[in-house]
Parts: sequence; C-alpha cells; structure tokens
Amino acid sequence: MSSSLAVLLLVFVVAALLRLPVVLSMFAAGIAYLWTSGQDIGLLVDQTLNSIITLSVMLAVPLFILTANVMNAATISDKLWNAANLLVGRLPGGYGHVTVLMNIVMSSMTGSAVSDAAGAGMVAIRQMRTQGGYPGGLAVAIASAASLLGPMIPPSIPMVLYALISGASIGSLFLAGIVPGLLMAASISVLILLIAKRRGLPRGERIPAREWPRVLAGTAVPLTLPIVLLGGIWSGIFTPTEAAAVAAAWAMLIGVVFYRNLGWRALVEVFRESSRQSAVVMMLLISSFIINYAITNEGVADGLARWMDAADLSPLAFMLLVNVLFLVLGTVLDGAVMLMVFVPVLLPTVRALGIDLTYFGVIVILNFMIAIITPPYGLILFVLSTLTRVPMREINKEIWLFCVPLTITMFILIAFPSITLFVPHMFGLR
Repeated sequence: MSSSLAVLLLVFVVAALLRLPVVLSMFAAGIAYLWTSGQDIGLLVDQTLNSIITLSVMLAVPLFILTANVMNAATISDKLWNAANLLVGRLPGGYGHVTVLMNIVMSSMTGSAVSDAAGAGMVAIRQMRTQGGYPGGLAVAIASAASLLGPMIPPSIPMVLYALISGASIGSLFLAGIVPGLLMAASISVLILLIAKRRGLPRGERIPAREWPRVLAGTAVPLTLPIVLLGGIWSGIFTPTEAAAVAAAWAMLIGVVFYRNLGWRALVEVFRESSRQSAVVMMLLISSFIINYAITNEGVADGLARWMDAADLSPLAFMLLVNVLFLVLGTVLDGAVMLMVFVPVLLPTVRALGIDLTYFGVIVILNFMIAIITPPYGLILFVLSTLTRVPMREINKEIWLFCVPLTITMFILIAFPSITLFVPHMFGLR
C-alpha cells in the first residue's frame, strides 16, 4: 500500500469517526490522496465534467427525487394508509402490514428509501404508536424495513446510479427488481405476524363497508402514476430518464389540480428541498469518482481481479463471498459508499465470471439496503430517530429482527438467479 493510499484511508476513517457527512468525508479523502501523490487537484473537475455530468441518465436522479417530495407534500401517504388499512388492517399486527403495503405502492412512485421513510414512514409510525399502541422502537423498525422497498420496486434511484457505473440496462434493472421487492415485503410481513402473535399486537381499525368507496376513491388518482410510469417504460413510449420527467409532472398535476393542496409556497419548498437532496447525490457521485480513480491508480482493482482468478471461484462462490463481505462492511459503512466505491472495483471480475450485470446489481442493491438499517451506521435509523425522537437504543433493539428475513431473502435470490431475471427475460431483455 502506497503512502498516498494510506493517507486516503486514514482521512476517511477519521472523518467517519468525527461523524462528518459521508460526502464531505469522501471529498476530504480524495483531495488528500491527490495532494499527497503530487497530482493536480483540478483532475477531479476535468474528469468529472468529461464523464459523469455529460450523461443524460443523470437527469433521472433529481427528477425522481422531485417526484418523491411532491408526493409527500401532497399527503398521498395518508390516503394510501387508509386504503391499505382497509385491505390488510384486520390481520394480526394489522398496522405493521398496512405499513408494508403502503410502502409497496409508494415504492412504485418514488424510488428512494429515505423519501419513503420520511414521508410514508412518518405517517405509519404515527398510526402504529397512537392507534396501535406499538412501542416506539418497534414502530420505527417496521417503517425502516418497509422503506427499503423503495429502491427495489421500480423506479429506483440506486438502480439508476448502478446503471451509470456498470453500463447495465436501466429498463432491465427496473423489471428485475419487482419480484425481489415483493419477496422482501412478504418476508417482512411474515415476521410481523410472528411478532404480533408473540406480543399480542392489535389488529387495525375496522372500516365500515359504507366508507369503502370513499377510501378507495381517494387513492384512484395517485395509483395512475405507477401505471403511466411503468407502462410507458415497458411499452417503449419513453425512456427511464424521460419517465422521471413524466413522473414529476404527473405528481405535480395530482397535487395542484386534483387534491389542490400544493400552493406556490409548498411547491417552492418542494423544489428547494429537491435541489438540496439532488446536490448531495451529485456531490456523492463526484467524490466517489476520485476515490475510484485512486483505487484504480493504485492497482487495487487489478490486484483484486488477480486474487479472484487465483482463487478460481465459481460465480456462486464469488457472489456469496462478496455479499457476506458487504453485510459485514454495511455495519460501519453507508450503502451509497459501497455502491459507488466497491462495486466498480468488482465489475471486471463480475464480467469475467459471466455473471449477469442485472442480477448482480439487484443483489448488491438489496445488500446495501440492508446496510442502511443495520446498526451502528444505519442512515434510515438516524433519519427516523431524529424525526420521531425515539432513542437509537430502542430502535437498535428491534431492527435486528428485520435484518434476518431480509438477509435470508437475499441469499435465496443469490442461490436462484432465475427469480431475479424471470421478469426481464419475460419481456425479452437479456
């Protein structure tokens, strides 16, 4: 290991221990590497402008972020909660199942775990605690686990980022995420059933039959968004990037015209917050580029590829090894860091072993989603703890239960690639 690479690692670790934002930690580590290796810091700007920023697919990221914020501001989550309660609320632990079903629907509109947690998650936590009497830690744990469906069920911001760095088809990734996302939802619901029977969690509120038409009618308009969005992508009417623009416009139409709860002030605030979040994502991409440059320049990727060749691993053994490693790293690193830093290093080996890029992308994204609810460094946990003021110790005590079924689901998908690739193949994508 060169002294410059050692400085990069040292700066990143120290910044992480100081609880600096991930983006700033990566920027500091990358600039420290360039400085100590005697390279021009302007390389960061030059290479970024010539690679990442010129890609039109990057437009999808801020547009999907805008869509999620518009949906939250238009109180779509409250209407979806009532409809989901009507459908599954009477099951044991009904409010937990309602949370999962609501997030399935929201996932088809937003594509962001953080947006789902801060929007639909807050609605669910409020209802679980006030109406169902759930302990704060359990309510936050259920909402955190359910929010992971956002990046798996299309559209998905992490899938757009993965497509950017891997060259995989965004359309294929979107299709491949459907079945794994539904399996994740099923595994969470099974655990909620077990917890409900053991702890005596209540069933949801019974809704009189005369109220059903009104409740269902309230969700009719929002449910047109995933139909328009995914239908347009799969039929070839527009590309995934264009679909992001359609989704943002359609969401604003719902809030402004149909629900009439998005005035100018609310829209200005939505655009302000979307701009801030988009800037953070773009900064993450740029900072990850310089980390990737350092890793490539130091020969780490080539060394890893040679080690993999010497180990003579089968594709299945490679997938198991990589995902176990990611599960361990996920306890101390953010999922976005692993996606942007470690995945590019592994891609040459993935291609050499003949592993399908779509399959690999869906699996590692699921792994990284588990990372953002894994203590002690779980981004979603920090977000919801701050918003709900539920202490982290209460959340950490409960969240481990939900990591288990999600991890089991991931290993099932690793063992049986056809589960992930079934839908893309059905649509003729390879």
